Amino acid sequence: MALNDIPLFSMLKGRLSYLNQRQQVIAQNVANSDTPGYTPNDLKPFTIEETPSSNLGLAMSPMRTSAMHLHGAHQQTTVWGPQASPDSETRLDGNRVVLEDEMMKMQDARLNYTTALGLYQKSLSLIQMAIKAPGK
Repeated sequence: MALNDIPLFSMLKGRLSYLNQRQQVIAQNVANSDTPGYTPNDLKPFTIEETPSSNLGLAMSPMRTSAMHLHGAHQQTTVWGPQASPDSETRLDGNRVVLEDEMMKMQDARLNYTTALGLYQKSLSLIQMAIKAPGK
């Protein structure tokens, strides 16, 4: 069994890939902060496909067990393409990049990446510990 066959590792690998791509998009926004007419980009939020046919092998669909439960919106998106996300300010030259906002996004992406990487490493060490023979 490969690590990619385990849903947790597949999800974490997808999350790390998403955060890596998001950092690249944010870095591109910062690099173009002086380009006239530039509109910053960002990625859609990370989601996991919730169908049994997903590459993660997860079948997590919410179940209504009571009539009082709310109907949930079923979102199935794992395609993360850069999309325009204009910030709140536009300068006279038409540039819409706000460096403070971009730095906050970069910090958020870095913290999320560190967390996902730590979870990946801890999960891997738990599997290695389970494989070891007792007393060794």
